[in-house]
Amino acid sequence: MSTYDVCIIGSGAGAGPVAARLAEAGKKVLILEKGPWFNEDQFLRDEIEHVRRPNFYPSVRDEPQVEETWNSGLAGAGKTSGTFWNGSLVGGSSVFMSGFFLRMKPDDFTMRSTYGEVAGANRADWPIGYDDLEPYYAQVEREIGVSGRTIELPPTLADRRSTPIPLPPTREHPFAGMVDQVTSKLGLHPIPLPRAVLPEAMKTLAPEHHAQDGRDPCDYNGFCGSYACNTGAKGSSLAAWVPKALRAGAEIRARAMVYSLDTDATGRSLRAANYIDRHGKRHTVKARAFVVACQAHESARLLLNSARQGLHKHGLANSNGQVGRNLLFATYGAGWGDFEYRRLSAAWRNALQHSKEPFVNRVIQDYYWYDRTSRTAARTRHAGAGLPPGKGMEPGGLINFLLMSPNPISSAETQAIGEIGREIPLWGQPLKDRLDYWFNQQRPLKFEIFGAWLPSPRARIMLDSQVKDRWGLPVSRIRAFNHPRSVKNATFLVEQGKRMLRAMGATNARSVKRYGGPSTNLIGGTARMGLDKNTSVLNPDCQAWDVENLYVTDASCFPSGGRVPFTFTIYANALRVAEVIKKRL
Repeated sequence: MSTYDVCIIGSGAGAGPVAARLAEAGKKVLILEKGPWFNEDQFLRDEIEHVRRPNFYPSVRDEPQVEETWNSGLAGAGKTSGTFWNGSLVGGSSVFMSGFFLRMKPDDFTMRSTYGEVAGANRADWPIGYDDLEPYYAQVEREIGVSGRTIELPPTLADRRSTPIPLPPTREHPFAGMVDQVTSKLGLHPIPLPRAVLPEAMKTLAPEHHAQDGRDPCDYNGFCGSYACNTGAKGSSLAAWVPKALRAGAEIRARAMVYSLDTDATGRSLRAANYIDRHGKRHTVKARAFVVACQAHESARLLLNSARQGLHKHGLANSNGQVGRNLLFATYGAGWGDFEYRRLSAAWRNALQHSKEPFVNRVIQDYYWYDRTSRTAARTRHAGAGLPPGKGMEPGGLINFLLMSPNPISSAETQAIGEIGREIPLWGQPLKDRLDYWFNQQRPLKFEIFGAWLPSPRARIMLDSQVKDRWGLPVSRIRAFNHPRSVKNATFLVEQGKRMLRAMGATNARSVKRYGGPSTNLIGGTARMGLDKNTSVLNPDCQAWDVENLYVTDASCFPSGGRVPFTFTIYANALRVAEVIKKRL
């Protein structure tokens, strides 16, 4: 049996950068990925293929989860679901991301010391700060090809960056100009959204700016968020990091379900990973160091399923009982408004009917924090613009404008249900009229919020005592409780989004019925890093306190999720930890 320098469980955002960097340093790297390995030409632009069938994530029948959602009462009742599966394949859930690459801000790393404690929550500062990650943010932008442009902003909203965004922005939909014009009149600061998407303009740049690995620029087909990219333009782990790792000599074994990790007799050092291959045969792999990065709920489940009587009897790296606790999400919320063609000028009507650009690329960060004592005053002076964060302020979030997903089946279903709040199914001519209105008489503009999620002792991952997956392993029981203050924050942000839509001239500005709950594609916090081994699972280098050669590099290590999508920060932190592992090896 050969021994590897590093065995990495998972191949997504927390795994790909580690594999690439260590393989490039000459280390012998093995990646074990539970899911299959797809080629880009297998990714069809097909709603049924990507959205409506479990082709790229486990089926509920084979790999259920037990879900106690934020509004389920938490009375111990749970339902079997697959809500929190986001992609099980080489490249992980990063394959289906939208590529919104915004950096966390300095106060995202100091939530407890900046904003104070909250009753019923468990805020914690990161053991590292923005300046520790900034060089790695810049590395990620260069290596995967982030596109965008930088504009002048108030100091509290601007990024402290050492290098400019490396690639010019993708083409933008005419809605971008409308967002700029109207929100600027409201006293806000619309920000061009950096994206991990290679722009068409990349072809005109000098060769040193071109992305490597044969990736093509975006073809603007509109199938981006929730879809796998079939040109390689999106900077997923599959497109941007795995090829680097393979070129440097790393090995990947797909359909390898790791079910436990074994330590030596002392319990202080991992010696082996055990996995089941596609044929049901069991294997053992030895390595000098192990990296767990299979998404926060699965990383926690693997550590808990690696319990051994006598050693780590409550789970691997869990002597303090913290594995699975402090479950994080981004607080979810969304809304949209209709821009009816009959109400628009001929020029605007023509622009909205015929524009093919799928990206709006505009985000509002003026509500990243706001005055806690007077939300009315915050609305009047447009929240945190120009104001420093601190006690007495509330961490808020951002509002991102985008087009609706190109999913006609899902859209038709939504229209058939009827108006939000009434949900009376439509039939016959009323249904035909509604479908005609949605598809032919207007163009919707959507917004999503990314709000601060307050970690809570009640939100956690556990092993279910009864339900098992197809390998006979206990499945995750996911308690996705959200703190009431996070729900209020989401309500505030959603109302601001609808206000902006109305100011732009949208009719029927509305929101999803339930918001403030978990954004199920952004999961973290279950193996928190910190300075105190009694209250955290990992030290500041993402190394387990209990096991000297175990590292966790997905969003499990996050003490807080900030108010931006997680993937960019996962990439940057994974590169940081890869340097630590490289030196120790």
